[in-house]
Parts: sequence; C-alpha cells; structure tokens
Amino acid sequence: MSPEKNEAGRPGQVKTVTSVSNPVIKDIRALVSQRKRRKEAGLFVAEGLKLVTDAMQAGWPIRTLVFGGEVRDQPMVSKAAATARARGALVLDVSRAVLTSITRRDNPQMVVGVFEQQWAVPGKIAAKDAALWIGLDEVRDPGNLGTIVRTADAVGADGVVLIGDTTDPFAVEAVRATMGSIFYVPLVRMSRPEFLKWRTRWPGVVVGTHLKGETDYRKADYSGPVLLLMGTEQSGLPEEMADACSQLVRIPQAGKADSLNLAVATAVMLFEIKRKTLEL
Repeated sequence: MSPEKNEAGRPGQVKTVTSVSNPVIKDIRALVSQRKRRKEAGLFVAEGLKLVTDAMQAGWPIRTLVFGGEVRDQPMVSKAAATARARGALVLDVSRAVLTSITRRDNPQMVVGVFEQQWAVPGKIAAKDAALWIGLDEVRDPGNLGTIVRTADAVGADGVVLIGDTTDPFAVEAVRATMGSIFYVPLVRMSRPEFLKWRTRWPGVVVGTHLKGETDYRKADYSGPVLLLMGTEQSGLPEEMADACSQLVRIPQAGKADSLNLAVATAVMLFEIKRKTLEL
C-alpha cells in the first residue's frame, strides 16, 4: 500500500471516507485478510485504540490511522490522530460501514492502524548469561502465538524465534492476542535448517518439552543462557528438533488429558525457568 500515491489523500492529511470501495480501504482489508499481502507490503493492521497507541508509543512506524467519526472528539483518539499526522501518516475519518468492512465485525473497533512490520535478525540475538529466548517450531494457531508473545513479555524474555512454517505473528488475531506485547518482544524468523545451524553456536542450554523427556521440568538445570524450544500444537517437537535439545523435560499431569495447550505449557516452562534463576 502506498498512501502517498493514493487518491484518498497524502500522508499528514486527514480525509473523510465513506465508501467501502475506496482504494486505501481495499488495501487495508487485504492486509487484514491476506498473509501474502502483509508479507509483500511489510505492513500489518492493529485494531483498537489501545494497540494503536501502544504501537506508536513503542516507536513503530505508522502508515495509516483510521477512526470512526463518532469517536473523533474523544481526547485519546484526537491525540492518536495528531501523533499519526505528525509522523507523516495518512489519517482517515470514516463511517461505521467502512470500519465494519475493514474489521469484518458488526461491532467494529473504532480505531485501526496500519504499521510497518519489524523483525530482529539472528545476529542480534545476544547470549548473555541471563538470556532467555523461546523457539517455536511451526506453531499454527495465531491465538497461541500471540499468547506466548504476551507471556514472553510478562516474564521478561529476550525474544521469540519463529521456526519453519509458523503462523503469521502479524495476523490480526495474533496481534490482538499479544495485547500489545508484540511491540516490545523481538521476533526472529528462521527456517529449520537455519535454526539448526544457528543452534550449534548457542552457548547455553536448549530445553525442549517432549513425551520422551525423563526429567521433571521442576528439576531441570536452567543455568546460563536458556533457549526454550516448543513444538506444534498437535505433535510437539519432531525428532530432528528434539535431537537439537540438550535437555528434554516433561510437565507431569494428574488427570486424563494427554497434553497441555501449547501456550499454557510454554507459560508453565517460562515461569519455572525464571523462578529457578531467581528473577521472579
């Protein structure tokens, strides 16, 4: 999407839009619904005043701010619009029908922002003594991914590595599930071969949860830099990824369930790692 070339207006302007067929609105809808479009454009959509405000406070570049006319006089909305304009974004005052078409909801969020994606690079991963990174192998559920990013933020983890064919962290559902933490937790992406090569340079422990794990997660050694490796929701870590771990652990269960939800299991592991290192 290139707002500066779009008939809806120039960056820094405020324009009124009532048509769902407006070219900028079509572009935003494509970002919401199509991963391919998000990847090509390097953009994503954040829905809701809180997420939009969080993103701008964290310094993420904003391209377009959209708000419903019925909230234009609310102080926080006015402030967000002024900040977006000052940063060169296109600001659109739109009808409820336009917001409904963007969010695909009958009761839409009244503020929507289009931001540039930001990715960290593998070379920026610092293996300091107290480092804690999470590696997620081909996670498929955006809600799980977003919840894990939120938990990583809560425990003060250094970042998340997305391995292989992982769901898009910039999908609307994933961004929503992070509750704004996506703007503060570095994300790195690697293919499995890239990860396995990079893992050989990791100076600390690599801990994975696995059915073959013989060590209770509460008794494992988490000293030094820790990389927590978690697998898919359905089948966990494949053999080649399990073999890359220096420790395989298990989370004991007393009931009939044969496994935990991925986001829950990751949270259990992260808080135990932090407890063991006396940081929480």
